[in-house]
Amino acid sequence: MTCYTLGISAFYHDSACALLQDGEIVAAAQEERFSRLKGDERYPKAAIEYCLRAAGIGLSDLDQAVFYEKPEIKLDRLLATFSEHGRSAWPAFQQAFPAWAGGKINIKQTLAEQLGPHFNGDLRYCEHHESHAASAFYPSPFQKAAVLTMDAVGEWATTSIGVGDGNHLELLEETRFPHSLGMLYSAFTYYTGFKVNSGEYKMMGLAPYGEPVFVDQIRDHLVEIHDDGSICLNQAYFNYCQGRTMTSSLFHELFDGPPRRPESPITRKERDLAASIQAVTEEVVLATARHAQKLTGHQSLALAGGVALNCVANGRLTREGPFENLWIQPASGDSGGALGAAYIGWHRHKNKPRQVSKPDAQRGSYLGPSYTDEDIRLFLDGEGASYSTFEREADLLEEVAAIIDQGGAVGWFHGRMEFGPRALGARSIIGDPRCRDMQQVMNLKIKFRESFRPFAPCVLKEHASSIFKMGEAEESPYMLKVAPLRAGLRLPLSEKDRDQLQDDDLCVRASVPLTSLPAITHVDYSARVQTVDAQRHGRFHRLMQAFYERTGCAVVVNTSFNIRGEPIVCSPRDAYHCFLATDMDCLVLENQVLRKTEQPQSSVNAEHYRARYELD
Repeated sequence: MTCYTLGISAFYHDSACALLQDGEIVAAAQEERFSRLKGDERYPKAAIEYCLRAAGIGLSDLDQAVFYEKPEIKLDRLLATFSEHGRSAWPAFQQAFPAWAGGKINIKQTLAEQLGPHFNGDLRYCEHHESHAASAFYPSPFQKAAVLTMDAVGEWATTSIGVGDGNHLELLEETRFPHSLGMLYSAFTYYTGFKVNSGEYKMMGLAPYGEPVFVDQIRDHLVEIHDDGSICLNQAYFNYCQGRTMTSSLFHELFDGPPRRPESPITRKERDLAASIQAVTEEVVLATARHAQKLTGHQSLALAGGVALNCVANGRLTREGPFENLWIQPASGDSGGALGAAYIGWHRHKNKPRQVSKPDAQRGSYLGPSYTDEDIRLFLDGEGASYSTFEREADLLEEVAAIIDQGGAVGWFHGRMEFGPRALGARSIIGDPRCRDMQQVMNLKIKFRESFRPFAPCVLKEHASSIFKMGEAEESPYMLKVAPLRAGLRLPLSEKDRDQLQDDDLCVRASVPLTSLPAITHVDYSARVQTVDAQRHGRFHRLMQAFYERTGCAVVVNTSFNIRGEPIVCSPRDAYHCFLATDMDCLVLENQVLRKTEQPQSSVNAEHYRARYELD
């Protein structure tokens, strides 16, 4: 008899759900993609409806639903923290309590009400770090592995080390709140003027522009790092336990001033702070991994939690760490907890065996909805759009490869939407990495975001080791590792180039072509790599192959199909409106190709769409 298990993460950040059929992933999606509200934390009603449609079932067919953490323990931690800090915590308590009184305190009742009377299965709960660990180990290609989860905080745990063997998963050690590497990193995210829970990747991208001159101050005053990677934070410098901010007045005194105002100019200080906390983070991750290897004796590591999205640390862990094999959950944040919760329901509560899949069981993380050509043409005709439909895939790929080769920026929409924060070739904006202006064009005219932000390369897997400092068999299919480019690709620097690389204007520094692939080369000659192979990536791999055969270049620029402040596009409607609101040259919706210059004047006038995306 077929068994369906639904995993749910909700009510804190980036709600999501995942559905397993007899232990295999059927579908998974984040609520924000349907609601169009970035980081939507509400009950994932639309995402659940999608997952059920993907399986062809209803709520009555579910055997169990598993929530990704235990609400009572989280509430215990919040109340204990507020109680410990007494009157100083009262403002934070007043801010937090309405949300709990409004529903979080009764999450079990809320879940039962939302699932409704047609749900007759078991409603279960697992701990937050168990969910992360399960999302890392169970889809991995390892029969046995050490498991490491690192984030801000779950119920109490902030870092956990465990071990997986077959269908069995056990957590062995943990670091507990308030001592948290994720909280430490987020404190610097806040102090450097970025938004906590979404701006951490901006700070990671900023780090190569600075020097780690504050490392000693961080280590001397803020954090004690033990040999096993566990840490102890000096709470006098932080305010997240009892206040409404991340950092205290002592923190501000230590670094000579208040936090940077959001959207104000980024100075050398912010650049150096980003470089410094990145260096400390990498030190802690490497130390913790070495301890995990000694503790478990395994040569493979499965990794999840928000810190696992730090691609620079992952790259160092691959090159310098003690493990022979590393697998990272693509949806390492809280959304991935839904997948882990579903796996716990299947393997622990149902005690079902586990079949290890190669290359993994994540299915490329293409777990969201797809749309037919009929759906797409019906929408486009209703919008009065001008488009061409290609009957032969080879003709389509040749056309798109030519547009990229001519310097065009292409919105690429194909197949099932990605699960997790990265665009992996299903909902992507792609371009030519050889074009020295592509990085600036995409940042300023398409993404409407900070000029210093680097773009990731997609590279045909068989060419990865010749372009990047990666092993011949090494892969990074989920864009979760940073690797340096090979020295042979570096361009000679003129005196003007060297002067510009010292300029305080990051836009000027980012414009200097450092390699023959300038659009994907960061200022430290690194790149966040996605390796693309035929098995996982299908048509996207074939497009890249067509581009390679045309140009001899095995790399394309890949960035997520969205603009600043918006979730990645989900539907053809989302993609079309984003296309019109930006300076993208071409939009590919399955077998339909739209050129911006061929759109009716009423559609090309993007003022309506810019207003919709709050771009005025």
